[in-house]
Amino acid sequence: MSRICTICARGGSKGVKNKNTKLLIGKPLIAHSIEQAKQSGLFDTIAVSSDSKEILAIAKQYGADILVERPFELATDQAAKLPVIQHCLSVAEEKLGKQFNVIVDMDATSPLRLVEDIIKSVQLFENNMDVDNLITGAPSRRSPYFNLVEVNEEGYAGLSKKLDNVIVRRQDAPKCYDMNASIYIWKREILLNSTSVFQSKTLLYEMPEDRSIDIDSELDFEFVSFLAMKRGKLS
Repeated sequence: MSRICTICARGGSKGVKNKNTKLLIGKPLIAHSIEQAKQSGLFDTIAVSSDSKEILAIAKQYGADILVERPFELATDQAAKLPVIQHCLSVAEEKLGKQFNVIVDMDATSPLRLVEDIIKSVQLFENNMDVDNLITGAPSRRSPYFNLVEVNEEGYAGLSKKLDNVIVRRQDAPKCYDMNASIYIWKREILLNSTSVFQSKTLLYEMPEDRSIDIDSELDFEFVSFLAMKRGKLS
């Protein structure tokens, strides 16, 4: 089985300035994901995509195999994630003159994953090769069947999803998850022909809340820093 790990990190950030190069327990944020990928021992190649020369230089320093310069149109605030991964894969395959069966994308802004999470999610995916892809998530704090509400056009609040039977305890509601943007796994042909992360056969690998914070704000960064320091290391 031929596997590639892609790590896509944009230079600009509104929530946290220069977050992918911001130091987290002594290392640039992106370095932790690169080191976790290397320590998993799963990948033939680790490719980092960025529009930032600084990020690409850091990626090279920490052991990335392929550096992919991301075009401007894929580096805007409006750019979707899937085309970025597709571009990274295509450039890496062209540079190496080979194709990969399994693509594992790891988001640099979710560094609290364990190497064990990478290994187990890949095992889950490859033990169920009739599926299309895999995402990771943590049990949701709010349930659309119990305490997650929407406001309708008339301005009134109501549950986002309703069941035939009234739910009086959150524990009785169908289990829901928050996507944690940590690990995405794809079959090559599915990835290259997809416009959505959700396919007809998408698996979910469950991770606990304390490994599922996706850094999107300064407060998120503070939470991650606290948990990382408590753990002592991230890779």
